[in-house]
Amino acid sequence: MRTRPRRLAVMGFALLTALSTTASLPSAAADGPGRPENHPHGGGLSATIRYTEYGIPHIVAKDYADLGFGTGWAQAADQVCALADGFVTVRGERSRYFGPDAAPDGSLSSATKNVSSDLYFRGVREAGTVEKLLATPAPAGPGREVKETMRGFAAGYNAWLKQNEITDPACKGADWVRPVTPLDVATHGFALAVLGGQGRGVDGITSAQPPAAGAPARAGSPDKAEVAAGARKLFSAEDADMGSNAVAFSGAATANGRGLLLGNPHYPWQGGRRFWQSQQTIPGELNVSGGSLLGSSTISIGHNAHIAWSHTVATGVTLNLHQLTLDPADPTSYLVDGRPERMTKRTVTVAVKDGAPVTRTQWWTRYGPVVNGLGPSLPLPWTSTTAYALGDPNALNLRASDTALGFSKARSTDDVLNTLRRTQGLPWVNTIAADSAGHSLFTQSQVIPRITDDLAARCSTPLGKVTYPAAGVAVLDGSRGDCALGSDKDAVQPGIFGPSKMPVLKDAPYAENSNDSAWLANADRPLTGYERVFGTVGTQRSMRTRGGVEDVAAMARKGGLTVSDLQRQQFADRAPAGDLAAADVARACAALPGGTATGGDGKPVDVRQACDVIGKWDHSMKTSSRGALLFDRFWRKLTAAVPNDKLWKVPFSATDPVRTPNTLNTDAPGFATALADAVGELRSAGIGLDDPLGDHQFVVRGGERLPVHGGTESLGVWNKVETVWDAKAGGYTEVVHGSSYIQAVGWDGGRCPVARTLLTYSQSPNPNSPHYSDQTRLFSKGAWVTSRFCEKDILASPALKVVRVHD
Repeated sequence: MRTRPRRLAVMGFALLTALSTTASLPSAAADGPGRPENHPHGGGLSATIRYTEYGIPHIVAKDYADLGFGTGWAQAADQVCALADGFVTVRGERSRYFGPDAAPDGSLSSATKNVSSDLYFRGVREAGTVEKLLATPAPAGPGREVKETMRGFAAGYNAWLKQNEITDPACKGADWVRPVTPLDVATHGFALAVLGGQGRGVDGITSAQPPAAGAPARAGSPDKAEVAAGARKLFSAEDADMGSNAVAFSGAATANGRGLLLGNPHYPWQGGRRFWQSQQTIPGELNVSGGSLLGSSTISIGHNAHIAWSHTVATGVTLNLHQLTLDPADPTSYLVDGRPERMTKRTVTVAVKDGAPVTRTQWWTRYGPVVNGLGPSLPLPWTSTTAYALGDPNALNLRASDTALGFSKARSTDDVLNTLRRTQGLPWVNTIAADSAGHSLFTQSQVIPRITDDLAARCSTPLGKVTYPAAGVAVLDGSRGDCALGSDKDAVQPGIFGPSKMPVLKDAPYAENSNDSAWLANADRPLTGYERVFGTVGTQRSMRTRGGVEDVAAMARKGGLTVSDLQRQQFADRAPAGDLAAADVARACAALPGGTATGGDGKPVDVRQACDVIGKWDHSMKTSSRGALLFDRFWRKLTAAVPNDKLWKVPFSATDPVRTPNTLNTDAPGFATALADAVGELRSAGIGLDDPLGDHQFVVRGGERLPVHGGTESLGVWNKVETVWDAKAGGYTEVVHGSSYIQAVGWDGGRCPVARTLLTYSQSPNPNSPHYSDQTRLFSKGAWVTSRFCEKDILASPALKVVRVHD
């Protein structure tokens, strides 16, 4: 029964190999023009890579190891320095090469210094954490196909290093660019999995030390308001460096009854958490196109001939804390049901550049590592009576690539759901999908600790009674055995929720998420009944969620949608905050006595021109928009100074969650000051109040200014960009994070999907690469790449270059 498909697969691969002998080849990695290749690999790994416009590789291989090889080779060609930096991180060698006190880029943990990053990752390596996960049989551990792609990825990366000269000045000639192992690749995946758990607590894990003998217990209780605010800040979408929008439309809303998907992840523009675009093909077995997070051997967000999917960062809290009651005689022993248990010591030594090695002990418990804080916003002091252990179920999860591979093979949204039920590998994202049969899907299927509301009610400590309602962060009584997380029958590992507990919305006319909870994935079909740890119900939505729901609900009501409608939505650049508040600002501004307002420095500022400019602003963040920059600077200052509950006259109502709160409170203390300071700031920088946004929101690539459209989180712009303000340099001069790998996908009944994509920051950060800024120029103009998915389209590319890579 399996002979014919396999035979066709081999025939297809042979055909593509033959093609590689006649197409034009890139000079750096191929035979001379027009000459047949003669590279027998003697049983080694190999792949064929066809490059089309914008340096997008279409990787063809005969099996999963070869597919990983081609992926590792092609990623290294574009991103060798970022990849090498990540591998230095997961080997715990940053201090050795870059010094202990420098800060890593934050791609793989929240560590503030190299030394804390190294102590954590060296500890992971020495404890054999990832090796144990690799040895765990599926479904709890990764499957064979994924492990083969990891093996191939390492070999492909190494082969590129051996066969090519690095031209990127970020690491050219650097001694820290070294060959890697499959374990390095797997550990990189582990680091991504624990980003929201142990990765968030790296500083606290590596610096937590028991109090000195005889040290007094800390007196008093923490201030509840401060703790609640700290927990909310820790898990706030506005403070995060990752977010996303995505919407799936069912056939009920489309022109042809087939599904549509628009994915718009907001990720860092620099460093190791960038996306990289490719197509992966094993003829007869796999054919998928999309964006991969760097270091990943599978497609993270993408589409095939039948389905398209995207992810949004979810509100589910991926960690919990257990408050430990310590043995009065020994602060490194804790009590469980009255019996002492000794903590496990993990003593780690890391090499340091130009200095003595650093040795430090970490302390681990049955619940996880002891942690003395989760960043500055949530300190967790270790006293003579109390300590806190960090629980992270994703420290047992190396299954994300299995989930991605399952999506890549899926033919329907039901297949996507079945993949999630089988693999349970997504640590911190929701999934939104659409298929060619007209189905839509939203699901918050993620690996989070099994904190039921009942468990939190029974077992929360006084601290947990504050943090759990405020932010979903459970702090449980670690001295009670009945406060363990327990198990669901359908969960692949203990201590997590099974698939039957996940919020799911199927076949709604639209299913949308912009990093709020699952509640309003469709405002007409709200999702309820899930535990608080997944997110909230009946609470105020972000400005971006409100604007997104307004937009996509209107699109669905209109119906007849096509991929072109998705493209218009992506770059409409509407600022919902402007629609809600700009008219009120203009009126209040015009009513100021004498047309002046007092700035924060106590000096009066003439704001009469600002009133007119804001009144005429088109409420968009297009590069041509006049008044956008003024309102943006004013709005940032206002929302920083005025609490949300004082900002609006009409408060939030759960019965009207999209339209409330509304009506700006222009009488709020700080309104006039914010206006005066914004006007004064722009004038001092020599920026006209009505200058086009693109004159002062830009990136510089190759010495050229490229205007950037889009806006910040607080304005609610779908096309989100978070930028760096530098008044001396002329405004917003770089994008820190925001729209990244964008895809608008549909089907027209033919064999090929209708797909438009864009990688906003381009394929390579190497300024010497031809693909350093080509897609960034497209983004600046609001243009797209027409996806070349089917063979006829790939072979018709005027930029086609084919290369056969081997080890």
